[in-house]
Amino acid sequence: QVQLVESGGGLVQPGGSLRLSCAASGSIFSINVMGWYRQAPGKQRELVALITSDGRINRADSVKGRFTISIDNAKNTVYLQMNSLETEDTAVYYCHANIQTSRLGSARIYWGQGTQVTVSA
Repeated sequence: QVQLVESGGGLVQPGGSLRLSCAASGSIFSINVMGWYRQAPGKQRELVALITSDGRINRADSVKGRFTISIDNAKNTVYLQMNSLETEDTAVYYCHANIQTSRLGSARIYWGQGTQVTVSA
């Protein structure tokens, strides 16, 4: 079994910063991709940023220049540094990972439980 444990959400004023963390634990052979999606009330879940184990990044246009994603492969942990937060960034942020649990097994997607980020004055 694999678990993704998120931390770092909360309430922040517009223009402020937050840092999200997501640690993967359990039966892990290799991690291919980790990252973040978000879902605002009444909207579909959308990509925020993804990073591969060798550092390639895919990021939504809406967060470029404001959010930075990084990965610590030794700790199986991905981070999302969010700066210049806007009210439109308010959402539940979900950790996402593509993980292979054995040498011969197929990789599959895992999700965290979600952490609330609220940007409000």
